Amino acid sequence: MSGTLLRLVCVAATAAGTALAPVPATAVPEPDGEQPSVARLLTDLQRLYRQAEQATEAYNATEEKLKRQRAETERLERALARARLSLHDSRGAAGRLARQQYQSSTGISPYVRLLLARDPEHAVDQGRVIGRIARERAGTVGRLTGSERKARDLARKARTALDEQLALAERRKKERDTVRGRLHDVEELLASLDEDQLSAVAELEEDGVAKAQKRFMASGALGAGGSAGSVRRPTAAGGRAVRYAVRQLGKPYEWGAEGPKSFDCSGLTSQAWAAAGTPIPRTSQEQWKRLERIDLDELRPGDLVVYFEEATHVALYLGDGRVVQAPRPGARVKVSPIAANPVLGAVRPDPDGKPLRRYEPPELPEGATDGSDEGYEGHPDDEDRATSTPED
Repeated sequence: MSGTLLRLVCVAATAAGTALAPVPATAVPEPDGEQPSVARLLTDLQRLYRQAEQATEAYNATEEKLKRQRAETERLERALARARLSLHDSRGAAGRLARQQYQSSTGISPYVRLLLARDPEHAVDQGRVIGRIARERAGTVGRLTGSERKARDLARKARTALDEQLALAERRKKERDTVRGRLHDVEELLASLDEDQLSAVAELEEDGVAKAQKRFMASGALGAGGSAGSVRRPTAAGGRAVRYAVRQLGKPYEWGAEGPKSFDCSGLTSQAWAAAGTPIPRTSQEQWKRLERIDLDELRPGDLVVYFEEATHVALYLGDGRVVQAPRPGARVKVSPIAANPVLGAVRPDPDGKPLRRYEPPELPEGATDGSDEGYEGHPDDEDRATSTPED
């Protein structure tokens, strides 16, 4: 997808540069022949970006399921190979016993042999040997039966696992196509706007974000720790997650990506906490579902702020009412107001961690805050993990 069109809004929005924030205006159909209002254009962009992000998180969730299913399929295939080797050995042992039994068979029962023997004590010893051999034969037959049953069961599970893997791969392909379709819709809308419209949309967006942030901070939702200039102390892991996220500032958003050169929203948060030594779920919805939820007035650096009713966007809390986020296609990882999107709630990846005694917030590079989509090119240190990008 061409980045030129997507950057048009970012260039025009150099003072805002956040993920699209809600505006009070409600889109209404325009009379035939009239240009759509600025509020209508911004509302449409909000809707398209949100749909694209929803599709991206659905793709990410399927990608994670597919990774786990591939691992399970490979595990079952290895177990099946071992079971078939064991079955082969068991059949060989059973065949040898059958041949030995045939070659040594006289048709006389051990009891009759005992009656006819000249040395009854020797006959008793022979009987014990015969009994031991019989038990060995029974054990071999039992192992053969068990190996056959296990091989059949594993073969069935391996076939089922492979079918599930193929179904997930097909589902992932459809979701990938959905994401691309949503982003194409964004491209088309941006291509239809002239420079004046782009500037007006950016100005309205900036105003909406500023008002939303002012209302949010005035509400006291963050408590005493959310006052201007106030930053709670993170845990050691939370501090590492914050430093990781700050090192990614300026890197481009790319759907399905989790570093090192680009990120989507949950790719950034999951990799930040992985680098901190605390792996968390890959997607924003799973992060919201599985991590411990906390009240907003308990937020400390490193916690995750989740957005929208469907939990389709996530950012990492920096402190002082700000977050680090990978906001949207065409934008870069940046520091944004916490209220840049409608806040759903917050979660904590390390609920048992103890806050540091002393904490110095990382220094932010110049131009790394909102409005820097085109100005900041990222931190020079790239000690991150391999890129995970959508497959063609």
